Amino acid sequence: MARKVVNRKELRAQNDAAEAREKTKKSTKEKTPKAKKEKAAKDPSKVAAKKPSRKKTAKEARMKAYWGVYNQGMKRLAMFEYSDKKAAEKKAADLMASSRTNHFIQLVKEAITE
Repeated sequence: MARKVVNRKELRAQNDAAEAREKTKKSTKEKTPKAKKEKAAKDPSKVAAKKPSRKKTAKEARMKAYWGVYNQGMKRLAMFEYSDKKAAEKKAADLMASSRTNHFIQLVKEAITE
């Protein structure tokens, strides 16, 4: 089945003619005094501009690193300073020796409260 060929030049001419008619209608409406008053009231350039609000930036919390000793259920049993990794490993080894469950150390980062 053959399709109808669309003539884009004719469509463009029709569109331009319609836009020209709309512009002439708008210009005749603006000549009336009532329309001028309404336009002045609605004109966004005449209205005072709203100040942009300043958004507060989120303050980044300072973090401190610790070593945490955990059991298999992810329950923290002890905490050690970051520099005391050997003490944390020793505590995990002692807990594994005293009970049948596994214990391990994991790095923990917590926010510093001032």
